[in-house]
Amino acid sequence: MAVNLKTPEASDLHPVSGVRIGVVEAGVRKANRKDVVVFLLDEGASVSGAFTRNRFCAAPVQVCREHLAQGQGVRAMVINTGNANAGTGADGLARARTTCVAAANLLGVRSQQVLPFSTGVIMEPLPVARIEAALPRAIEAAGADAWLDAAQGIMTTDTVPKAVSRQVDLGGKTVTITGISKGAGMIRPNMATMLGFVATDAAIDAALMGELARDLADASFNCVTVDGDTSTNDSFIVVATHQAGNVPISSWASADGQALKAALQAVALELAQAIVRDGEGATKFIAVRVEGGRSTEECRQVAYAIAHSPLVKTAFFASDPNLGRILAAVGYAGIDDLDQTQIDLYLDDVRVAMQGGRNPDYVEADGQRVMKQAEITVRVVLGRGEAAATLWTCDFSHDYVSINADYRS
Repeated sequence: MAVNLKTPEASDLHPVSGVRIGVVEAGVRKANRKDVVVFLLDEGASVSGAFTRNRFCAAPVQVCREHLAQGQGVRAMVINTGNANAGTGADGLARARTTCVAAANLLGVRSQQVLPFSTGVIMEPLPVARIEAALPRAIEAAGADAWLDAAQGIMTTDTVPKAVSRQVDLGGKTVTITGISKGAGMIRPNMATMLGFVATDAAIDAALMGELARDLADASFNCVTVDGDTSTNDSFIVVATHQAGNVPISSWASADGQALKAALQAVALELAQAIVRDGEGATKFIAVRVEGGRSTEECRQVAYAIAHSPLVKTAFFASDPNLGRILAAVGYAGIDDLDQTQIDLYLDDVRVAMQGGRNPDYVEADGQRVMKQAEITVRVVLGRGEAAATLWTCDFSHDYVSINADYRS
């Protein structure tokens, strides 16, 4: 029931020089479905990662952090769906490392050059033998044009694979950016039960790569929420293969740096918004914009209060302009000196509240008209500064409860 989200076409996803992908059926949890994806990276690729801030992070997240910190150069990524390998203790760590060793032996690289990723059911042992058995087939099948297969191979409760591709001219050289993501529930920064992988063939100075994934995530994956639950497995990876032939980007302030950063950000944002559009049971895609704050952080604080409120989200599902729920969320967001007499509230272009009370010109029919739309913008003006922030969320429907009640069956 994705909201205005179409299945991407394989022909629209540009290969990235220096990246090959293999996708196979390993039977990790269910038979006859793509569930193991292998990314093979040419030597010299640079990798940046951002991960969940959940303190109960999954074994693959811990191993990824360790391997990236060692700086030996990533040559492969192994992703499985169906099993999160989270809440599995020392045994889970051993199984994640076994996956890395198995892939490394097949590729003739060090195990520290392999990054593992898992998504799926928590607190069940990872069937590492099935993954090991599938790796030779995945590596043999690897090709440059398997991005859509990869997007399908990392899905869990997603109803639509999520993949985006862009090209940008840098100094006369065509640079490609292609990415995939997965996620539909347990979505809340930082970062969501999501996996995201974006690759570019752009040449980027190593000094700029360290924080690139976090920088991109902060304006994309860290601005979406479905249900307010922060996952144990969130991982967002950015790969630069340096094979496009452009003059290496040494500053994001340069013209080429700005163009590349904007294109990378656009891909990350589209992938993040696709997760919300495919939120479990979602029927509405909602932008929550808070303006007039003293800081971006307090604007985000208010936006999260609105976006996480079950009462607000169920009102959107019902197309009911029960606006007191939104104002109540603004009030309990935690800004102690908030002056309610300065607050205005809009649904799209309809001003429904002004100076903390109902707009005298507001009529219920206008609110209902907006609430029936598949895409809605809630705009709150706090009247206390110049800062602003925007988040994206969805409604809560009956299907959200059904999907999560039946998830393990």
